[in-house]
Amino acid sequence: MFSDKANSIFADVIDKYHLINTVDQPFSNPYDKDSNLLEHLLYRKCWIDTVQWHYEDIIRDPNIDPVAALRLKRQIDASNQDRTDMVEYVDSYFLEKYKDALAKPDATINTESPAWGVDRLSILALKVYHMNEEATRENASEAHRDACQAKLDVLLEQRVDLSTAIDQLLNDISEGTKYMKVYKQMKMYNDDELNPVLRGGK
Repeated sequence: MFSDKANSIFADVIDKYHLINTVDQPFSNPYDKDSNLLEHLLYRKCWIDTVQWHYEDIIRDPNIDPVAALRLKRQIDASNQDRTDMVEYVDSYFLEKYKDALAKPDATINTESPAWGVDRLSILALKVYHMNEEATRENASEAHRDACQAKLDVLLEQRVDLSTAIDQLLNDISEGTKYMKVYKQMKMYNDDELNPVLRGGK
């Protein structure tokens, strides 16, 4: 199943990040883009999400220096752009993979593309990892650990459901009962011509 592969890669990424556990550590992708394109994309996607997760922790420090906070905000903006770009790359992979699948006359389109489901699965892997940390944190109260374990149980159930739904969607696309399109995000606030502030209000 696709989701088994994705969840395994996401777990590897998160474990690898936490060996050093700093947002400015070097990145290397163990999967070759030419021979293992899907794995390469999934690994890179989750790495971006993992670094951004920790950016979001850092910027919420109430004592953060304002200049550092602005610099970090710019990094988060760039990371968000990378994240959506990776979603489009993953969807383009699936579009190419299923290009010969003939959509049946009554085929329908899904509310989200496969890669946006993958995006949610990657974030869910991070939630599971960090909620498990809290559920097992020795210096936390028993009440805290119990509450986090209850949340972790829900997250694990969500992962099963989301994984099943993604696998079903891919199967439906392959059988022609669903079809997919890749819509570019067309973000406006990063574009010098579309953001009135960046173009000087003209």
